[in-house]
Amino acid sequence: MTDASELSPTAPAPGLRQLFTGMLMVALSAFGGGLSAWSQRIIVEQRRWMSNEEFLTGLTVARLFPGPNQINMAVYVGTFFCGLPGALAALAGMLLVPFTLLMGVGLLYFQFHTLPALDRVLAGVVAAAAGMALSMGFKILDQYWKDPVALLLAVVTFVLMTFFHVRLVPLVLVAGPLAMAWYWPRRSHPSPPAGESP
Repeated sequence: MTDASELSPTAPAPGLRQLFTGMLMVALSAFGGGLSAWSQRIIVEQRRWMSNEEFLTGLTVARLFPGPNQINMAVYVGTFFCGLPGALAALAGMLLVPFTLLMGVGLLYFQFHTLPALDRVLAGVVAAAAGMALSMGFKILDQYWKDPVALLLAVVTFVLMTFFHVRLVPLVLVAGPLAMAWYWPRRSHPSPPAGESP
């Protein structure tokens, strides 16, 4: 199965305003979590700023650095298109309005957090966010299904973190260089002209 975003060409590069509104849409869509899934849907599928491979590269870079993944991802996307001004515009879109809403909602929550209905609503939001995260996982799996090394790395990482409780930082420090060494572009030797032996 091929993703629709891979069948259509990417759209023109976004400007500062588009970066701000795009990251704002990501932030406002991801109530309860699932930011990575919403980023992929908006940046790749809806606005077609990046291919799925470019997005996954950026997401990997964002997760390798300290700090919240989606803040790092916003900086990556903004820098990718418009340098430092783009990074600032994307970061503002990701933070300004959500931070203001968070402060207001936080005040309301501490006033009414004892109501049982509020806990049920929040549980439903978290379940929806988990579904979004699973959706993104299956999209990534579809792209790498024919890559046994990628699948092996994913399975080993999952087993080590889930069953052996290996911490994220040492795992990244070991698995990251191994994966980068394996996938590092290698110069291919030119094929000899027809009729000549190599």
